[in-house]
Amino acid sequence: MHRYDCQNLYMALHGWAMHEKESGVIKNIKLAARKPGQKTTIIDVNGIRVGEGLIIIAGPCSVETERQTIETAIAVKNAGAHMLRGGAFKPRTSPYAFQGLGLKGLKILDKARKETGLPVVTEVVDTRDVSWVGEYADVLQIGARNMQNFSLLREAGKSGKPILLKRGMYSTLEEWLNCAEYILAEGNPNVILCERGIRTFETYTRNTLDLSMIPAVKRESHLPILIDPSHGTGLLSFIEPMSLAAVAAGANGLEIEVHIDPASALSDKEQQLTVPMFESLMNKLRKLRAFMDEPEMSSALQENMDTPIEKSAAQKNDSQDPISPLPGAFSEAVD
Repeated sequence: MHRYDCQNLYMALHGWAMHEKESGVIKNIKLAARKPGQKTTIIDVNGIRVGEGLIIIAGPCSVETERQTIETAIAVKNAGAHMLRGGAFKPRTSPYAFQGLGLKGLKILDKARKETGLPVVTEVVDTRDVSWVGEYADVLQIGARNMQNFSLLREAGKSGKPILLKRGMYSTLEEWLNCAEYILAEGNPNVILCERGIRTFETYTRNTLDLSMIPAVKRESHLPILIDPSHGTGLLSFIEPMSLAAVAAGANGLEIEVHIDPASALSDKEQQLTVPMFESLMNKLRKLRAFMDEPEMSSALQENMDTPIEKSAAQKNDSQDPISPLPGAFSEAVD
């Protein structure tokens, strides 16, 4: 293999392309755009630094009872979650489906926060509710159905609270980033993006989880990006592999639905992990992160690229190939 081809391979493995420009291709965003050399924005949520390391948000789809919410909060904290998610207001496809407990649900989330110390992430669905929902929430979530609710975006921006902005189910990257721009333009720099799957012609999964948005967002924007594999797939057995794939692709965090008794859940019971399943996933995520953070990975690849091909071939029988142990290590990390 020619040395130039080796360099191209090395660059490709690290998500680079020698012919690509440093700047992005979306030109009509200003505040959300990543400037050359700009690092990912770190958003502080009560000491939790989103955009630095891997942040896990976990909890039930809906706040149903005080016991269910607090027991789930304690369980996910013990497993290693950094923040608690839970819906007090639930925008549902059917007007007859469970819509959430409203203010009662927010008060339960507040109790769970006091019990565990976990910051609370909950959805706001109406401009009239932003200020008082913000009294109970540490992060205001704007769901997929409201991504282009521009009045809500502006009002959420004025709150000054960190905003978790989910991608609309039919939205492009450019549309998504422009919605973030509405929040940023109100003087609120604390925007967290969350990919939760889009609608395509595929019906096997609830949505099509678009993990290509991770490198795309990192190229175009300085905002941190999380992945929601629960809504992104809607299938219990898919949440773990897609979570691992998202972390391997460079996601800044995950938002995962967990319930102490999913069979009794009032919403999305098919996609909520049990506590043991979440504990197992967290263990695998730790191993994967440890594997990805090993300095030997990058140094071995760099050493291999810097070594002439002829010398590498001559040394093949005298020294171990620095790349050969990686598949086994990866298997150990995710099995």
